[in-house]
Amino acid sequence: MLSRLLHPHKRALESLSEQEILALAISSEEDDGRIYLAYADQLREAYPHSARVFEEMAEEESHHRQMLIDRHVARFGDRIPLVRREHVSDFPERKPDWLVANLPLETIRAEAEAMEEAAHRFYLTAAARTRDAATRKLLGDLALAEKSHESLARRLGETHTPADVRTEEDLTARRQFVLTYVQPGLAGLMDGSVSTLAPIFAAAFATQDTWQTFLVGLSASVGAGISMGFTEAAHDDGKLSGRGSPVKRGLASGIMTALGGLGHALPYLIPNFFTATAIAVAVVFLELWAIAFIQNRYMETPFFRAVLQVVLGGGLVLAAGILIGNA
Repeated sequence: MLSRLLHPHKRALESLSEQEILALAISSEEDDGRIYLAYADQLREAYPHSARVFEEMAEEESHHRQMLIDRHVARFGDRIPLVRREHVSDFPERKPDWLVANLPLETIRAEAEAMEEAAHRFYLTAAARTRDAATRKLLGDLALAEKSHESLARRLGETHTPADVRTEEDLTARRQFVLTYVQPGLAGLMDGSVSTLAPIFAAAFATQDTWQTFLVGLSASVGAGISMGFTEAAHDDGKLSGRGSPVKRGLASGIMTALGGLGHALPYLIPNFFTATAIAVAVVFLELWAIAFIQNRYMETPFFRAVLQVVLGGGLVLAAGILIGNA
């Protein structure tokens, strides 16, 4: 219900007809196949065997798509309605090619496994909503096909990194932890730490009143935390994407957003303006370095690139707030 209020232009999955469910499945298989081919293109030079694995996966998606088209033609005729994942609320989104470029192999592996799990969940849900026996059987068979795929980590690791490949259970547990807690928490910490810099330091240098600055920081941090938590919880219920409880993700995002802003607001409880400001600036850079560390540790972003993006970006926002406050 919450997702419908936030995305009134989107359809709920349970509102789709049997024909529309088939159309959505066809377009989703096409999207996933294209993504696997993009992964193959990226990996072909350094990991030719891994690239071949993704090409084979794209061929499997193409076969699934043809099976779905054949079923649609037999049941509803040649005209397939235009229903895509972006038209359906709570449906897992797919990143465009330019956002998956230059991802490390481990990240691609985790993304592909998440895609397979989301497809499995979708087919189970879709099969439960169809009344035609043949269509239900096809969707159920596709759910089993997605679920019975070999572990992508094992398929890639047997040739390239056998000593480094974790067990499937460890990969699943780690991926779930990252999806449920780390990603929303990191997004919240980045938003709270960076977006509140300008208003807090602008207020500080404009008024040089530590108490008023603290109130500005408190309101900005709490407001941003509520907004981020609410948005994360309402954006995806986790049923199809496998990202876990929306409540847990919302709490992780909201709490980390609030903490990110409060970190450099709390020093303004100190009455002396210059002491409070010096401590607040030091806290800001600790926050930015923490974000860079988390990106490197859990998201596998190269540390130097993470530092350049986060610390430099945050420093520019901080400077903007100071300049505006002194204007």
